[in-house]
Amino acid sequence: MEMHATGVSKGEWIFFAEFDRTASYLADLKRVLGFNPFCYNVELTDIENVYKWNFRVTDPQNNPFDIIFFVEQSEELQVELPDHIECADPDDLTEEMIKSYAIFKKVRWKHHPVGHKISDPKKYLFEGKVSGDMDIQRIDAKRTKVHFDLRVDVKFLLYPAFRIVPKRVVRTMVNGGMTFIMQTATNSMFHSMSKDFCKIQKI
Repeated sequence: MEMHATGVSKGEWIFFAEFDRTASYLADLKRVLGFNPFCYNVELTDIENVYKWNFRVTDPQNNPFDIIFFVEQSEELQVELPDHIECADPDDLTEEMIKSYAIFKKVRWKHHPVGHKISDPKKYLFEGKVSGDMDIQRIDAKRTKVHFDLRVDVKFLLYPAFRIVPKRVVRTMVNGGMTFIMQTATNSMFHSMSKDFCKIQKI
């Protein structure tokens, strides 16, 4: 029996570091996801700004299986210039101006459809879809606030032992378990980043 599962994870953290350093660090998707205990590999595809995320988990029978996500990443940057600096065209902003006066950055992720089938249950291979964003906001010269919100949808095959349980009950159990695992992994991911920063505080 085929089953759709949805998991979500979210949270807010204070990075005790400059905005520019924090934003540059978090924009490095491969490095950030490398702290996720379930992330097996992240690679940039031949399509601009589209990444392939490969997550590997173990099922109840101790079989490792892979979930593949094709994810388009986009970024938006907000710069607040002081009154004495005039700049009507964003293209005229220098690197130094951006570094000094950027106050907010949004990183967005959305599913990128591919033209071929990915899932192959016989090989424990499944396709997932991702949507979410990460807001990075300057608080002051030494503190940056980060809001993280991610949703994952996965389609997989249910083991025969679960087929005697009503599908609605199984879906609730699976969604709850998936959200718990994702939230735990997200908390672990941000905690692991603290080795590269003076301090990261969950709020």
